[in-house]
Amino acid sequence: MPWNDNANPGPWGAPPPNDGGDGKKPPGPRRPLGGGGPRGPRRPDGPELNAALERLQRQIRDFFGGPDGQGIRPSAVAAVAGVGFGLWALSGVYIVEPNEQAVVTTFGAYSRSEGPGIRYHLPAPIEQAEKVAVTSLNRLDIGGVGESDVPEESLMLTGDENIVDLDFSVTWRVADASRYVFTLRDPDVSVKAAAESAMREVIGKSQLQPILTTGRGRVQVQTAELMQRTLDSWGAGISVVEVQIRSANPPKEVAAAFRDVNSAGQDQESARNEANTYRNRVINEAKGDAARLIQSAQGYREQSVREATGDVARFDQIYTEYRRAPGVTKERLYIETMQRVLANSNKVVIDGKGASAPIILPPDVFRPRSSTARTAPVEAAAPPAVAAVPGATR
Repeated sequence: MPWNDNANPGPWGAPPPNDGGDGKKPPGPRRPLGGGGPRGPRRPDGPELNAALERLQRQIRDFFGGPDGQGIRPSAVAAVAGVGFGLWALSGVYIVEPNEQAVVTTFGAYSRSEGPGIRYHLPAPIEQAEKVAVTSLNRLDIGGVGESDVPEESLMLTGDENIVDLDFSVTWRVADASRYVFTLRDPDVSVKAAAESAMREVIGKSQLQPILTTGRGRVQVQTAELMQRTLDSWGAGISVVEVQIRSANPPKEVAAAFRDVNSAGQDQESARNEANTYRNRVINEAKGDAARLIQSAQGYREQSVREATGDVARFDQIYTEYRRAPGVTKERLYIETMQRVLANSNKVVIDGKGASAPIILPPDVFRPRSSTARTAPVEAAAPPAVAAVPGATR
């Protein structure tokens, strides 16, 4: 079937007649209601807009009052009221995140606290829920951040009447959501006031030098404890996690003088350490010498006592023998004494009684018998043999 064959109407019905009833063809095809022109689509106006509004009004009137327009249908009112009540009731559903805690109030008064999950409260204005992040850590910087210094917050008076420029940070979190919501109007301002007050009190009881050097840890701990006591007395529901001193310096106007004082203190400490080292070394050496002398004296005393004890015992033995044989004992004592006396002597005594020929003595007899002579080199020339004449002494 050709595309322009109008004899067969097709499935969509017959086309409209070509004439307008007066036997004349219309000037051209009509534009659709929303058809576009050279300046864009045309808005429906005139009779078409009025007809659409009339249809809408008729549908609303038929829904509420029926086609005759007499009264309002109760079912329609009930349906509208039911839909509105359902939406109002569903407005009480809310979700609490894992890091949050919800505080539910009934007509503005505290009712309960809810944990994470899908929760429900009576719709407003009966109940309302305020969610608070209870696991998140909050940080507050006091005294300035970076190069921006706040002197009215950072300058503090120490216990020894010095001024320190101190910047610190406070880390805190919500411990009790209900107290946090109902007690504090501005949590940051309250925490800042408590932190600054506690730090000034601790600094006012401390010396400057420990604050600048090794006493920061103690100041931080004491400030955190004092802050926690203050916030607990307010019922703030806040837990202080940490107080950290970021910088502690003398004021800029006297920084050079403080550096000189620190250098002098370091020199003093170095000299003191050197003196202590020298003192300890001298004392230890003196103690060692004293201990050595004491040990030597004790050894000499022990030796003398033992020698005296031995002499006494030997004398007792000799005396006992002397009582038994006085003559023999005297001669023995004489011989032993002469042996000790002549032990280092180079003299040779020869008894010439009954000798008729010269006596030849060996060279070793005339060598020195002292300790130095015994250590003399063996290569030394020995003296020649001497013939001893009977009755002669050399």
